[in-house]
Amino acid sequence: MLNSGESGSMIFEPAVIKVSKGDTIHFKAVDMSHNSASITEMVPAGSSNWAGLMNQDISVTFDVEGVYVYQCDPHAMMAMVGVIQVGEAVNLSDVQTAAEQYKSNFMLNADRLTGYLAQL
Repeated sequence: MLNSGESGSMIFEPAVIKVSKGDTIHFKAVDMSHNSASITEMVPAGSSNWAGLMNQDISVTFDVEGVYVYQCDPHAMMAMVGVIQVGEAVNLSDVQTAAEQYKSNFMLNADRLTGYLAQL
């Protein structure tokens, strides 16, 4: 969770992660005023949502295969988002459809999420 990084401002690094079912990802609050929270419309059916507290590290274990999109709540309008693929991307089509609608909320970096999803 960074104010700026190699890919621009208000960024998660790495922004696209591929893991296996059962793996745990540790989100580190490197810079202040950030969190990590799943976007309900862009996680696999049957999975659990998460919402980290501001300025706090959070660890999330992924037990359901598919694509997960998450954001920093206060910087969502700046497209501070990330993508996790767990095993097979079984819900990729649904996530792409939801992302097309969701990105209308972005004031900056409008194509960031689309670019991340294209990496899967």
